[in-house]
Amino acid sequence: MDKPIVYACSDSLGETAERVARAAASQYNQEEFNIVRIPYIRSEQQIDDIVKKAEENNAMICYTIISPVLRRRLQTLTEGRKITVVDIIGPMLAGIGQIASTEPTMKAGMIHRLDEEYFKRVEAIEFAVKYDDGKNPVGFLKADIVIVGVSRTSKTPLSMYLAHKRIKAANLPLVPEVALPPELFQIPARKVVGLIIDPFKLNFIRSERLRSMGLDANASYANIDRINEELTYARSVMRRLHCPVIDVSSKAIEETANLIMDIVKRNRELYAE
Repeated sequence: MDKPIVYACSDSLGETAERVARAAASQYNQEEFNIVRIPYIRSEQQIDDIVKKAEENNAMICYTIISPVLRRRLQTLTEGRKITVVDIIGPMLAGIGQIASTEPTMKAGMIHRLDEEYFKRVEAIEFAVKYDDGKNPVGFLKADIVIVGVSRTSKTPLSMYLAHKRIKAANLPLVPEVALPPELFQIPARKVVGLIIDPFKLNFIRSERLRSMGLDANASYANIDRINEELTYARSVMRRLHCPVIDVSSKAIEETANLIMDIVKRNRELYAE
């Protein structure tokens, strides 16, 4: 005896329709079912073909079709025919509509788009943590953007902010006594951004940082001469890199991040990244 057939239809991936069908079929554990997923339905002709096959094979149709046109076509064609049809998402969509204050997008595959955005964000956050503070310069080759600058110019907070926008950012502190990794010169200048800051602003930030750690606020880390030395070195590195430079002296992290996001966006548009 042939297995009963269930066509799980969708104008997206069809995963939800298939899972619901399998969950329901699993309750009939004395019997096997042939559950056939039919994804990416885009035309009325496809609906016509599915209904014809279902009638020929005495099959059931379940669906998570969002398109009003395709939904109407399926409902019209199956009306009066001996075909079992289950609209999986329709009643739920109508129910949510009773409590929602906005209109539905009526676009297929929205849940998968949301899932994809979520996983991209998580991946970018993991990337920012892994390649923070120049830990592993190999990451520069995989980054959407590499942020360079002296200590306390907000490189790490910027990298994390950008990660939440699904941008893979690595960063590198510029210290005169520490050699630059060769990977920094193996990536295009457009993928690097340098941060500079007013020396007196940086002096204040570093002094406050030392105080918060219970250390001497007059240590060389916050010394204005040392800061000027570091900034001079940083500017020389940025000139060698020919990279864009942002003065963060009076900018909030969000403002700097927006400028960097514009650079990343322009790179993607111009270089099809």
